[in-house]
Amino acid sequence: MIAATLAACGDSDSPAAVESNVASSSASNNGNNGSGNTNGNGANRTEGNFNRIAVFTVCSQEPAGCDSDNPTAAEIVAASTDGLTLVYTNSPDRSIGFVDITDPGAPIGLGKLAMGGEPTSVAVKDGWALVGVNTSADYVNVAGALVVVDIATRTEVARIDLGGQPDSVAISPNGQFAAIAIENERDEDLGNGAPPQAPAGYLTIVGLQGQPSTWKTTPVDVTGTRALYPGDPEPEYVDINDDNTAVLSMQENNHLVLVHLPSGKITAEFTAGTVNLTDIDKTEEKPARILLTETQNQRLREPDGVSWITNKLFATANEGDLDGGSRSFSIFDTDGNVVFDSGNALEHQAVRVGHYPDARSGNKGTEPENVEFANFGNIPHLIVAEERSSLLAVYDVTDPAAPVFKQVLPTGVGPEGVLAIPSRNLLVAASEEDSRADAIRSVVNIYRYSDDAARYPTIASVDDANGRPIPWSALSGLAAGDSANTLVSIEDSFYGSNRIFAIDTGSKPARLSVAAEITDGNDVLAGLSVSALPDPNVAAADPTRADVFDQADLAAMITADKHVNLDPEGIAVASDGGFWIASEGAGTVGEAARPVNSVNLLIKTSRTGVIEKAVRLPAAVEALQVRFGFEGVAEYSGKVYVAFQRAWTGEQNPRIGIFDPVTDTWSFLFYPLDAPESPAGGWVGLSDMASLGDGRFLVVERDNQGGPDAAIKRLYVFDGNGLQDGATVSKSLVRDILPDLKALGGPVPEKIEGLAVTAGGDVFVVNDNDGVDDNSGETQLLNLGAILR
Repeated sequence: MIAATLAACGDSDSPAAVESNVASSSASNNGNNGSGNTNGNGANRTEGNFNRIAVFTVCSQEPAGCDSDNPTAAEIVAASTDGLTLVYTNSPDRSIGFVDITDPGAPIGLGKLAMGGEPTSVAVKDGWALVGVNTSADYVNVAGALVVVDIATRTEVARIDLGGQPDSVAISPNGQFAAIAIENERDEDLGNGAPPQAPAGYLTIVGLQGQPSTWKTTPVDVTGTRALYPGDPEPEYVDINDDNTAVLSMQENNHLVLVHLPSGKITAEFTAGTVNLTDIDKTEEKPARILLTETQNQRLREPDGVSWITNKLFATANEGDLDGGSRSFSIFDTDGNVVFDSGNALEHQAVRVGHYPDARSGNKGTEPENVEFANFGNIPHLIVAEERSSLLAVYDVTDPAAPVFKQVLPTGVGPEGVLAIPSRNLLVAASEEDSRADAIRSVVNIYRYSDDAARYPTIASVDDANGRPIPWSALSGLAAGDSANTLVSIEDSFYGSNRIFAIDTGSKPARLSVAAEITDGNDVLAGLSVSALPDPNVAAADPTRADVFDQADLAAMITADKHVNLDPEGIAVASDGGFWIASEGAGTVGEAARPVNSVNLLIKTSRTGVIEKAVRLPAAVEALQVRFGFEGVAEYSGKVYVAFQRAWTGEQNPRIGIFDPVTDTWSFLFYPLDAPESPAGGWVGLSDMASLGDGRFLVVERDNQGGPDAAIKRLYVFDGNGLQDGATVSKSLVRDILPDLKALGGPVPEKIEGLAVTAGGDVFVVNDNDGVDDNSGETQLLNLGAILR
């Protein structure tokens, strides 16, 4: 059944076609030709891929290491001239950090240096790191310095007054000049937050001849251009070409300025223009829905990062601010002509690989933040950092008028600075977001360019009937399908219309299509009985009671067109060819702060997703409900087994519920969890489960920690044979998968929520990326092989 459904949903997309979708761009261009780029057109082109080989976790440089809640950030990153040492800015800590990447697969922290202000950017000249530092008292009384640091000794050697708040620092290829964008950013809480707000920003040129103590600065006035708010320019980013011409982006002004550094003269200035976008999602629904059916006309580009491609062409990352942001990157020539614009391509790429941040649809979508150009394998590459989707998009720009999309790369949350080190075949990206409570730590990502196959993404969707990528994310369960290479999965309550997915693992990346949409066409769910959940610990007259599952709660689960918004956390293929789905309840009985608005439900659907049965727990069990309910589900010998995530009120261990569809009765076993081992504490719970076909079950046991705090990501087997109702199972460790997750080279994901065992014995796991909400969006579908043999 699954194989047939998959074929019906994606018969126009062979595995090769899916790979083509992932490795090619549907981006449009306006047909203007640029000055031409001959880089990479020779016979020595070496087609390769980037793969992440390591992350350096910024909190590791704290006195307490990563066992600290103090926020840290790697924002902008530079490298020593030999490419062996990285220097990054750490704004929250008011410091810069140093990392030894002699072995890039095993980066080593070298400590940090206080800056006496907020470091905003860093670039390298010979053995010195040049750091822009904001020392402003407020948005009006602005001040800043260029701090020169000896990289070898990690000591400050000079401090040069800049007179304003620096944002970006660049050094000319010949090492003669530094250019510094002095933003003097506006106060977004003043009035309506819009410009003009004094003081105006400007560009500062620094001559780099001699010792740092002798360097001289020259300000360049960029007011009075044809920009929006010409009296209040806010320079954002700067890059310098081989002709010593700096391109300066003025994001809020939607403008670009070219400055000849030797003379300090503006040689050109022009608007960044507008874009008409089609087939995007600009509406934020709750629960979320990714609908690529909307348009935005005359959208200001408002570029942030800029990077020269040739002396006549440069690229911009059109992040946006105020009311702009075109969700794209563009390539301009020095006359201001748009040679290329990516249109909706970055958005569609993010959707295809499960990284689209629907919570940002009403703003600026993926928010391209920065761009970096370099030759790898004698092929000119442009790398685009997307802040909100936490991706790098890699393009071959051999023909700048028609860039070819090559791949996407996962990052930590919020990539900001991107650095190419082509002499070592390395690419580096700094991800600045850091929140230990949300299992997010700021990291410096390190990628290697080689002839190895691309390892990411692990899943990519096919196109729908309209030629748009099928949206997906937040995979919360996994099961083996009925063909050798097919898995089924499901999305959780983050999305407003639950779907069942078919995943073809026979292609790389695995191919995802919609197998079925869950509907209540027969009003089975609508007819479910509702009642108060009795709580012996709360008096019936207490107005703070939060233990009622009522008709309004039930109605909220069903849309007008009979689609449903449950919280599917587990899925199993039923013996009759339909599906069993474990839907987690919401709320804790008797806890006013977490009211019960749904109960845990075992749902049976047909092959096409129509609900055939909806089963509640016994009332006495529902009375104990806490918000950590149904997670995994499996069928064995005519009965359905459901794993509860954590213990419920008054119980020591979580339950394994056993439902008999013939008698409509429940029985229960109890499962003993490991104690938390993370330095951050937290909890441990069950995730998914899979039947091994002989009364034994494989389960995922994991903590609620990620990154350096992750400690428990384990697979256990328990045997249910011969156990009576209420018995506690014994378990045996099959595999600690924490080393497998660390071997992927990135931060360890928190939520390992999907587990499947195929007919051939291969064990698959997948993580839930929380719908890219306070999450990098990274989804790792991992085949652990036949580990049960």
